[in-house]
Amino acid sequence: MRRIIKRVAIGLALVLVDLAVYAVLGIMMMAYDDFYDESKGEYWSWESMTDFDRAVVVGLYFWHFINFVVACFIIYNAIRALNRRLSSNY
Repeated sequence: MRRIIKRVAIGLALVLVDLAVYAVLGIMMMAYDDFYDESKGEYWSWESMTDFDRAVVVGLYFWHFINFVVACFIIYNAIRALNRRLSSNY
């Protein structure tokens, strides 16, 4: 029982850290909206962004990739555990 509680607590902590990273990146992206200048290019184009904005966008894409890899890992482990459980019953 303690093992399950520990895993749930770790999982919850990781989800909260993930949400915090998204919140920080979102707040950092607000600088682009506040200081967007139409003369520098189309909205959300690479040319209209400062180096800081580009770094934030790259960081956001990187964080999306990390989340995708972790989700695939969790799904893979869940399917593997389910297959083990089903094969042991027969």
